[in-house]
Amino acid sequence: MADSLPPSAPVRPDRPTIAQIREVCQPPTITGRRNSEHWVGDLYHRPLSPYLTRVFLRAGFSANGVTGVMILIGWCAAASLLIPGLPGGLLAAILGQLQMLIDCTDGEVARWRCSQSPTGVFLDKIAHYTTEAFIAIALGVRAAGGFDANSAWILIGALLAVVLLLNKSLNDFVHVARAYAGLPKVSEAAETSRPRGGLVARLRRIAGFVPFYKVFHSIELTLLALVAAVIDAVLGDLTATRVLVAALLPLAVLATIGHFIAIMSSSRLRATA
Repeated sequence: MADSLPPSAPVRPDRPTIAQIREVCQPPTITGRRNSEHWVGDLYHRPLSPYLTRVFLRAGFSANGVTGVMILIGWCAAASLLIPGLPGGLLAAILGQLQMLIDCTDGEVARWRCSQSPTGVFLDKIAHYTTEAFIAIALGVRAAGGFDANSAWILIGALLAVVLLLNKSLNDFVHVARAYAGLPKVSEAAETSRPRGGLVARLRRIAGFVPFYKVFHSIELTLLALVAAVIDAVLGDLTATRVLVAALLPLAVLATIGHFIAIMSSSRLRATA
């Protein structure tokens, strides 16, 4: 499973220390990214990830092999929601955290082995897109109380998955559009994504006080599912899970519309971005 190092790759120890991993794999260009780091990254994932990275390095895993593990963990997080009651919610939340910890690790393995590649980026996209879509579908099944083909909750979960996929795709559409137009990669500077229109900018500032658009990540979705599972356990029914699923769909639609407007009113599609 180990990568073959490119000829120009620096010689690095097979059994690195945590300090060496941090120096090579967590440069400011990675930890300081505005759009690419989840809020839990600096909080506890980045401090912990070098320890897991060292395990994968010593076991001979390639970066893409680690991403494969991340994909499986994400799918297991979604499948855990099919387990009724509190155990399913708790297991999903734990696996959601583990997936994002491994998400830090696969990039660190790639930087240590100098094996960054388009394949790795592609697999990373597969991991996040499929996990969050599967979580949405699993929430619908959970709200239905099982695989009931006549239940509207499963349809709502499936619609939520479609909207989440569209919302996540919008940022990739920006990169595709710029590439097709022969433009360089869009900058992550705050002023690039800031809406140019006064009304849109004001609406964005208002949304910042209640950032509901951030709840559609796998971590937030599984944590919300856990909270709903706790409440359901207290009430003895599925009320909380059903309220959660019913609320997520219109919020996701609103977030997607807002995301589209924000992109169109920003500099991200301009040649000077």
